[in-house]
Amino acid sequence: MMNRFGKTPAGNRLQRIKNSPNYREGSFKNVEETSVNPGDTSVFTILKKMIFRPSSVRPSGELPHLKPSLKKLPPNKPQLVWFGHSSYLLQINGFRVLVDPVFSGNASPFRFFGKAFEGADIFNAEDMPKIDLLVITHDHYDHLDYPSIKKLLPKVEKVVTALGVGAHLESWGVKNGKIYELDWWEAVQLCKGVKMTSTPARHFSGRSFKRAQTLWSSFVLELFDFRIFLGGDSGYDNSFKKIGEKFGPFDLALLECGQFGKYWPQIHMFPEQTVQAAQDLQAKKLVPVHWAKFVLSYHPWNEPIQRFVTAARASKLNYVSPKIGEIVDLSSEYQQEPWWLFEENKTEQYERESATLG
Repeated sequence: MMNRFGKTPAGNRLQRIKNSPNYREGSFKNVEETSVNPGDTSVFTILKKMIFRPSSVRPSGELPHLKPSLKKLPPNKPQLVWFGHSSYLLQINGFRVLVDPVFSGNASPFRFFGKAFEGADIFNAEDMPKIDLLVITHDHYDHLDYPSIKKLLPKVEKVVTALGVGAHLESWGVKNGKIYELDWWEAVQLCKGVKMTSTPARHFSGRSFKRAQTLWSSFVLELFDFRIFLGGDSGYDNSFKKIGEKFGPFDLALLECGQFGKYWPQIHMFPEQTVQAAQDLQAKKLVPVHWAKFVLSYHPWNEPIQRFVTAARASKLNYVSPKIGEIVDLSSEYQQEPWWLFEENKTEQYERESATLG
């Protein structure tokens, strides 16, 4: 069990952290002043809100999903497969990038908390093909999953992550020579046509009580002819505009739109802010993530996507929100379905059938 918690940075890694301009007074800091609980709401109030959540925080049935063979994806098409929450696979020119894989079925180190929705946990590490690049945006349990990393180890060629997160990975058996840890605005050329740049995110880190000992990042992925923004977790701030001015426009951006709450408005975006962030980034296409797998807030499970779609349409933002496991060809026009309304559709079908029988 202790292995799941990871390891605190030490030695040369710790010295590099202390030399970072983003590390001050014993912890990493956000670009803009940020609080996990800016209203200083009592812990009791927040716990009460989380304990007495409505049943709608989880879907009433199995989520619609597909399960193709990921090892047989055609290499000549730019493709995306989303696994729910913030886990997804990108394949462009045959180069495979896996981001924040969580395949253990839980968004915590404990089996009784953070259980995945039915139909949202159909993929596992064994289903993954060879991975050229594994990206870990930060060390929270819903992004850095110890069982998944252990099983993926033999398949992963290189890892790019935020500064300090390599301490966890190395303690779990990832060879240090495979790991590239980046501070904000640092870049690494991984091979011809593949470059990664770490960019700021507004969040925090930590796998135990002490926070912000490792960095949290978004990333700019330059993958052959594609420029992609990997958002990780982030509240809204002016960094999106700065990143857009420096690296935009982006062919594709993947941004969080779920697990928001009025008690923590600075560390997770509301869906309307997700749309604004995409515009700041100058994103040509957006995939909303960080929803449809785990309960980490108190809103209905599909409220994030419904609010996002309303705001995206009003702003004429081009978006793609696939079913879990659905293969998206990034070079083709996507036919969007409101699959997240499957519960309402089932109710309507039942009412129609009941009326016919009556």
